[in-house]
Amino acid sequence: MLSPENESQRLEVLNQYQILDTPPEEIFDELAQLAANLCETPIALISLVDAEREWFKSKIGVTIAEVPRSISFGHYTILQNKILIIPDALLDERFATNPFVTSNHYFRFYAGVPLITSNGFALGSLCVIDFAPRNLTVKEQVALQQLARQIIRYLELHRQKVIDDSQRSFNLLFSKNPNPMWVYNQNNLRFLDVNEAAVVHYGYSREEFLQMRITDIRPLEDVPIFIEYLRERQSNLHFSGQWQHRRKSGEIIDVEIITHKIDYASYNARLVNIQDITENKRIKRKLQESEARFRVIFEAIPIPLIISSVSNNLILYANPEFIKNFRFSRKDFINREVLDLYYKSADFKFLLEALNQHDFVHNYELQLKRADGTCFWAIASLQYLNFNNETAILTVFYDITKRKNLETKLQEQNNFLQIVFESIPLMIALFDTNGQLQWVNQEWENALGWKFQDFQGGDVLEALYPNPEYRQYVINFIQSAQRNWGDFRTQVRDGRLLDTSWTNVKLSNGQIIGIGQDIIERKRTEQALKAQAEREQLMRTVAQRIRQSLNLQDILNATVEEVRDLLGVDRVVVYQFDPEMIGTIVAESVEPGWTASLGVQIHDTCFQTGAGVEYYQRRKRAIANIYEAGLSDCHIRLLEQFEVKANLVVPILLEVSSQNLGSHLWGLLIAHQCSGFRHWEENQLDLLDQLTVQLAIAIQQSSILEQAQTELVQRQKAQVKLKNALAEKEVLLKEVHHRVKNNLQIVSSLLQLQSQTLKDPEAIKALRESQNRIESISLIHKNLYTSANIGQIDVADYIENLAASLLFSYQIYPGKIALETDIDSVSLNADQAIACGLVINELISNALKHAFPNQQAGIISIALRNVDNSIEMTIRDNGIGLPDNLDWTTTDSLGLSLVYDLVTEQLEGDITLERNHGTVFKIKFTQLTLH
Repeated sequence: MLSPENESQRLEVLNQYQILDTPPEEIFDELAQLAANLCETPIALISLVDAEREWFKSKIGVTIAEVPRSISFGHYTILQNKILIIPDALLDERFATNPFVTSNHYFRFYAGVPLITSNGFALGSLCVIDFAPRNLTVKEQVALQQLARQIIRYLELHRQKVIDDSQRSFNLLFSKNPNPMWVYNQNNLRFLDVNEAAVVHYGYSREEFLQMRITDIRPLEDVPIFIEYLRERQSNLHFSGQWQHRRKSGEIIDVEIITHKIDYASYNARLVNIQDITENKRIKRKLQESEARFRVIFEAIPIPLIISSVSNNLILYANPEFIKNFRFSRKDFINREVLDLYYKSADFKFLLEALNQHDFVHNYELQLKRADGTCFWAIASLQYLNFNNETAILTVFYDITKRKNLETKLQEQNNFLQIVFESIPLMIALFDTNGQLQWVNQEWENALGWKFQDFQGGDVLEALYPNPEYRQYVINFIQSAQRNWGDFRTQVRDGRLLDTSWTNVKLSNGQIIGIGQDIIERKRTEQALKAQAEREQLMRTVAQRIRQSLNLQDILNATVEEVRDLLGVDRVVVYQFDPEMIGTIVAESVEPGWTASLGVQIHDTCFQTGAGVEYYQRRKRAIANIYEAGLSDCHIRLLEQFEVKANLVVPILLEVSSQNLGSHLWGLLIAHQCSGFRHWEENQLDLLDQLTVQLAIAIQQSSILEQAQTELVQRQKAQVKLKNALAEKEVLLKEVHHRVKNNLQIVSSLLQLQSQTLKDPEAIKALRESQNRIESISLIHKNLYTSANIGQIDVADYIENLAASLLFSYQIYPGKIALETDIDSVSLNADQAIACGLVINELISNALKHAFPNQQAGIISIALRNVDNSIEMTIRDNGIGLPDNLDWTTTDSLGLSLVYDLVTEQLEGDITLERNHGTVFKIKFTQLTLH
C-alpha cells in the first residue's frame, strides 16, 4: 500500500489536531452538504486518513463512520496535490475490485480534493461520490477545491484552539503553582521562564532569572557533580533528586526537585518543580536532638504523666505537673492504685483492654478525679515501657475541661440551629473537612428520599452523583465554598434525576454547609422559554429561507430537517395530494435506521373516500398511540408500513384566490415517532400549525414564480421569432440595395459609353455630371448593403469616398486642390444620406469647375456637426467665389437648383450662402433615424 513520503510526520501532524473520533460538528456537516448540493451527488464526505483507517468527520448519504485504509478512496487522494477524479471506478484498475465498487454500494464515480495544510501535509479529503459514471465541470471542480480550502481553515482554527487550551492549562498550572517552578534550556542550561513562587522564594527578579543559568543558584562545589548528573540523565523523560540551592541573599537551602522533559517554544526544555525541604530537615535534626535530651528533661515536661505497674496497677512515678493538676502530695502516691484516678472504673478497664490489643492508646476522652474529689475532663494516651527493669504503663493526661465546656455551649447552639434549619424549606447538609456527611435536615431527606443513616461511613456524593466525572465536578464546587448558586442533576433514591440548585458556606473550623433547593418548576419554566425560543428561531429560519429562495424543494427540505431536530422525532415528511387525493412524499428528514419514504406515492383509499375532509377545516391531530386513536384499519396499515407508532399531523391549506374565498388542501406536514409511543405537547402541535402557514406562503410564491418563468420562456420564444424575421428582412433589404447599386452602376456605365460617342464638350460635361450624381447615389446603396445596420450609414466614410471620387472624376492634379474634412460620428438613414450625397456632389463639382480657374491651387473643406437634435453641414472653398449679382436660389443652374430643392424639400432644412474669402454653404436639418 503506497503512502506519502512524509507519512510519519503527516500522522504526527494529524494527531496534533486532536480531531479524530470527535463528535460531528455543524460547520463540517454544512460544508459536506454544500459539496453534495454543488456537485449534485448523493454522497459527500469529509475524511481524515490515519495509519489504519479513513475516518469520516462529516458524512452525507452514508452511515458508516470509518473504513479500512487499505480499501479507502481517500488513501489515494492524499497522494495527490490536486483534485483526484475517477469518472468510472470499474474502469480504473485501482478500484475495479474494490468492495465499495463491486458490492451493494456500487460506487462508480469519485472526486476528491486533498486537505493539505500550509506545511504541505495531506490530512484527508473532501470528496463526492455517485452511483453512476459521470464527471465534474470545471466550475464544480473549482467550487469543490474552494470548499476544501475552507475546511482546512476550520481545521486550523480547531488546532489553534487545542494549542491555546493546552497553553492556558500549562500557564495556569505553572504561574499559580505555590511551589517554585522554572523552565530551562537543556542545551545551554539557561532559564527560559520562572513562576511567581520562584521569584518570591529565591529573591531574584524574573528578569534576573532569565539572564542566569541553573548552575548559578548552586554552591560552587556542587556544580561539577550537578553537570555530570544532568549529562547522565539527559535522555530521561523525568528524574528527581535532593540538592542545595543558594538564594540571592546567599542563604543555602535544601530542596527536592522533580524534572520533566517538555516542548517549550521550540526549545529542548525541562520543567522543574522545587520543594523546599530545609524546614523538614531542620525539624528532623531537632527531633533527634530532642530524643537525646528527653531523658534529661523528663521531669520538666509541662504535661501530667504517670508510670504505673502492669502487675498490680500501683503508681510508680508521677511528674510535678501531674501532682500539680491532680492536687496530690508526694506521700499520697504511696501504694495508690491508678484506678483511684478514674471517675468511671469502666474507662480504666476499656483502656487496659485496648492497650493489650494495640500496645498503645491515643487521645481517649474521659473524666478524672482530683485529690479533693472534684472532677475534670482530660484525654489520655497510654503505652508500654520498661521502667526499672519492670514492664510498666506510661499514661499521659491533658486537661480538656475548657474545651469540653465550649463544646457543650457549641452543642447547645447546634441544637438551636438544628431547630431553625429543620423549619427552613431548604435542603441543608453539613460536611466535615474530609467530605464526610455529618448531618442533614428533614427537608433534605424528604426531597432526595435518602436517610442520614444510609450514609453512616458511606460516600453520600457517590449515591447522589454516580457518574465519576460529574461527581468530581460537584466535589470541586463544594470545596470551592464560593457563595454562589450552581445547578446540578441529583439522583434521588428511586433513581430519578432531580434538578437542584446548591450553594456552600465554609465554617471557621473547615466544615462546609451545603444549602439546596428543588428547582423543577424553574427548570420547567426555563425549558418552556427555551422551547418557545427554539420555535421562534425555527419560524425565523423558515421565513428567512422563503425570503432568500423561491426554490420550493429547498424550503421543504430545510423545514423537515429543522422540525425533526427540534422535536427529536424519527421522521418528518411533507405529503402532497394530487386531484385524485393520491399523495406523494415530496420532502423527508429521517433518522438513520428507519424506512425512508421520500418519493413514495401513496394510494390511500381512506382519503379517496372522504376520510380526510376534516383537514379542509384546519383540523390538526396529535396521536400518541396509533392503535388507540380511533383510526380506520386502512389508515393503521398504512402507518405500519413506515413503522409509525405516534405522529403529529397538520394540514397545508392554500387560499384559492383573493376574489374567491376558500381553501385548497395542498398536503400535510407530519412528524412520525417510530421508536415508541409518545405523548405530545400542545405547543409542538401549534409549532407545526404555524409552520404550515409559512409553507403555504412558500408554495404560493413558488407557483407564482413558475408561472412567471413560463411566461418568460414564451416571451423569449417570441423574441427569437422576431429576431429571425428581422434577420430575413435585413437580408432582403441588403439584396435590394445591392441590386439598386448594380443597376445604377449600369446606368453610369451607359452614360460613360454615350459620352464616348459625343463630340460636343457641353454634352460630354452634362453626361459626366449626371454620371457623378448617379455614382453618389450608387455609393449610398453600396454602403447600405455592406453596413452592419441596414438602416443607418456612417457619413464620415461615405463623404470621404464621395469627395475622393469627385476629385478623380474631374482629373484634378495632385496637390492642386486639397480636400479637408471635419466630420462627427453621425449616422443617417438612406433618404437623408442620398440627399446629402447629391448636395455634396453638386457643391464640390461646382467648386471644382468654377472656383479655381487656370489650375489655381486651393482648399475645399467639408464639415458635419451634431448640434442638439440637428445636423449642421458646411461646404467651404477659398476660390474666387460666386458673383455678387448672382441670386443662386433662382439661377438657371441645374446643380444649384438641385441643391436648393434637396435641402428645403428632401431634408426639410435651411441653407445659407456666405461670400467672404470664397464660398461657404451652411446647411442645417433635423436628424431622422427611421428608415
